[in-house]
Amino acid sequence: MKILTGTLTELQQQVTTRQQTVAQNPAVQTTVQKILADVKLNGDKALLAYNATFDHVTISDLRVPQAQIDAAMADLSPKLLAALTLAQKNITSFHQLEMSQGFIDSPYPGVIRGQKLTPLAAVGLYVPGGTAAYPSTILMTAIPAKLAGVKKIVMVTPPQAKGLNPAVLAAAKLAGVDEIYQVGGAQAIGALSYGTESIPKVDKILGPGNRYVAEAKKQVFGDVAIDMIAGPSEIGIIADDSADPVRVAADLLSQAEHDPNARAMLVTTSPALADAVSKAVDSQLLSLPRKAIAQAAITNQGFIAIIPDVASAFCLMNTIAPEHLEIQLPNPITYLNEIHNAGSVFLGENAAEPVGDYVAGPNHVLPTAGSARFFSPLGVYDFVKRTQFIQYSAAALATQADAIVTLAQTEGLDGHAEAILKRIRR
Repeated sequence: MKILTGTLTELQQQVTTRQQTVAQNPAVQTTVQKILADVKLNGDKALLAYNATFDHVTISDLRVPQAQIDAAMADLSPKLLAALTLAQKNITSFHQLEMSQGFIDSPYPGVIRGQKLTPLAAVGLYVPGGTAAYPSTILMTAIPAKLAGVKKIVMVTPPQAKGLNPAVLAAAKLAGVDEIYQVGGAQAIGALSYGTESIPKVDKILGPGNRYVAEAKKQVFGDVAIDMIAGPSEIGIIADDSADPVRVAADLLSQAEHDPNARAMLVTTSPALADAVSKAVDSQLLSLPRKAIAQAAITNQGFIAIIPDVASAFCLMNTIAPEHLEIQLPNPITYLNEIHNAGSVFLGENAAEPVGDYVAGPNHVLPTAGSARFFSPLGVYDFVKRTQFIQYSAAALATQADAIVTLAQTEGLDGHAEAILKRIRR
């Protein structure tokens, strides 16, 4: 792995430049624009053609029949079903803690104000296919939607030549997905955004995908809501010489194997650990089934930064704002308030990132590419909209009319002022 050294400012500049290089790609933008226009114009015909072109799968019906979903569930191994059920239980219990009923109060006599929450009518869940199947992503996206009260949950996932992974279909059934369609990539985002003959238009699209999916979500925003602009997976680790280099290397590779553009980053105060981790990464790569992908990620985006002290390590990592952040330091929970920008934080050597990916309960759909500076993990709150309400009695309006009229006239909005004065004069 590349080993970076320098002052904190120099390291911050280096990692920011690397991040921007991954995030921007004009060729992807142009390709996605053409795909979205085609889907908007030609609907199912375009989707079926893209299935054949990009996924090399020819099908006549985009929707997965219920009988196929039920069969997948029945054929699942007891061990896998138990694992999915444990994940479902823990994800549900965690997200139940996020649920809110809105609020109402009366700050003055005759004044009622508040906020009510309304579930979105329909949401679309993008589940990656490509080089791996992700039943866990279905649980992470559909369960919060169900808890929020969403009426229709539509799932899209790339078609597979040998048929969809049974674990994907079983997870969809466990999580309460209503409809499943075999289409992926930017074209799937277009279908959910505009609707086609088969696929209904939704109110919001959620879930991670490759750079084409991320760019498509960016371009359709406004026609439909999105969760965030997700990029390749990331892991950042802050560690000192107390950390086990074999475990640190394994955790870095756990994210590097996702995508050739994934980012695996270690920030350490120990040159000895940096050297040991770099060697351990090279050694572990040799036996990794997804070696080619992980090797590309480590070569293209991976790095180890050596920093003089722990405080500087947190400053650098807050600049990076990683999707996943492991703290492999003694008493890691004492550093929680030092973390300002991260999607999900893993405290201590036993809280390896895959624990969060699968069974802990906190969501694994997380902000990437530095967007943890302003985005949050997926949750129940992503599937509801907030509506405010206000009620005033005549007496309450009379007591505050002068302030309203003054502010309206100050802004040159005499019509606003008159709407109040006509009530007071009467």
